[in-house]
Amino acid sequence: QVQLVESGGGSVQAGGSLRLSCVASTRTWRTTVMGWFRQAPGKEREFVALSDWSEEHTRIANSVKDRFTMSGDNAKNTMYLQMSSLKPEDTAVYYCAAGSTLSETDYHYWGQGTQVTVSS
Repeated sequence: QVQLVESGGGSVQAGGSLRLSCVASTRTWRTTVMGWFRQAPGKEREFVALSDWSEEHTRIANSVKDRFTMSGDNAKNTMYLQMSSLKPEDTAVYYCAAGSTLSETDYHYWGQGTQVTVSS
């Protein structure tokens, strides 16, 4: 069983930055691709970004494309989501997920989430 643990969430003012981390307990063929998602109160979960571990294939949602980037550290089994120029509408619980395809929906494992709150 693969465990994913997110960290790095917190409260920040609009315009600020945060870096989220997601550590995978192990890597298998089912964790070839890592994704980030978010869910705001009263809204459905939405895709934010995905990448394979080589970072050869990376995809960022249009809504955050100019402000968020995704990167990884293979040696630490860790994927990062760097968020800049944060806006109040970025407030949500952010989840990382692991899967085996470059999909915005199909993932095998999910983390517990980390809260990001952006104040105006």
